[in-house]
Amino acid sequence: MPDVLNRVKIAKSFGSASKSYDVSSRLQRYTGKHLMSLLPNRTDITIVDLGSGTGFFTDILASKYQQTIGVDISNKMLTFAQENRSKEISWLEADAYHLPLKDNSIDVIYSNLVIQWCDHLDIIVKEILRVLKPGGLFIFSTLLDGTLHELKSSWAQVDDEKHVIDFKTPEYMESVFDNGSCKLLEHKTKNLVLEYQNVMHLARELKGLGANHVAKEKGKGLAGKDKWNKMTSSYQDFQEPSGIYPATYSVYSGIVVKLND
Repeated sequence: MPDVLNRVKIAKSFGSASKSYDVSSRLQRYTGKHLMSLLPNRTDITIVDLGSGTGFFTDILASKYQQTIGVDISNKMLTFAQENRSKEISWLEADAYHLPLKDNSIDVIYSNLVIQWCDHLDIIVKEILRVLKPGGLFIFSTLLDGTLHELKSSWAQVDDEKHVIDFKTPEYMESVFDNGSCKLLEHKTKNLVLEYQNVMHLARELKGLGANHVAKEKGKGLAGKDKWNKMTSSYQDFQEPSGIYPATYSVYSGIVVKLND
């Protein structure tokens, strides 16, 4: 039950960001373009954009491949995508744990910065492998441990509450994707540092993405404001001489192939 409630919360969070997402998605644009370079040159394939969001990259995929399917957990995101993207795309409302797709029916699954939100990645991998054809590819990016370490460290100076989600390690990722049913063909880890005018700029961008790493304070009024002020003061330790506030994102990208049964 907690898992289901968490997925509902994620869907609502991303849905509320459907109109602001594209102007807040600097990181997603960068990683999504990188994944494009890993895609097959063939055009006669069926491809799924898992966690398609506003459909920005789904639209690009549809211009390249024979059949493109966008899958997202958020109804609002899908509505936005349907209204603004290619009419040739098929859209499905679903989460990654239960894909409404037939066994061995998909050539490629593309997923840009999605699976870090999934608690049980091993279950999702089984579902991805179920729908992929033997020899099919899962091409993805996600975030690793070390992401937003500046924000996490700054909050740690204030209280013991969890303000930033726990991201997986490279070792965990490799263990999940080398399991006898699939093989990690290649992978890459890169730290990307984005610059912000201040901590509020960072918080607003995360909210604009629906990725609310900054949890709502339990304290109300002045108590919550006091905690926020203490955190932003601690974040000044990371401030660059130019006055810019950095935030680090540890990005992991990879290509996984489904092995023959």
